Amino acid sequence: MPKDTSERDWDAEMAKIDRQIAATSPEKPAPVERKALPAAAPHKHRPMAAWARLLLGIALGVGMLFWPYPARCGPWLGLYLIGTTVLTAGGVWAAVWTWRHRTPRAHVLSLLLILEGLVLAGVQILPKAGYAKPDAGHPATWSCS
Repeated sequence: MPKDTSERDWDAEMAKIDRQIAATSPEKPAPVERKALPAAAPHKHRPMAAWARLLLGIALGVGMLFWPYPARCGPWLGLYLIGTTVLTAGGVWAAVWTWRHRTPRAHVLSLLLILEGLVLAGVQILPKAGYAKPDAGHPATWSCS
């Protein structure tokens, strides 16, 4: 059980702190323990894994550009939006890997995949949300009734 603060001898506590401060000289700072960083093991296959993830995303991105079904409304729109979500998530997944494994060109491509997914989804969602002007190809309704 902790002591009540009214029962503490603050003069003795402060004297103890003063002794600790006096024991350390200003010329010689207290030693700091430094742990050596572990040597990074070379991973020859890691950049290849980052590129493999990126290539999966690129394949999906190209496939989304050639979506064969009408994505104006109804269940095909739902599948299209799931596809754009997977494309965006795949771009994020590739971006994390390319950033960690220092592959700058692949990282830029993965950011473009994220942008593609967001743009493709936005083209369908914004007219239905009332933010963009609907047209025949992008009606303001979610269902085809």
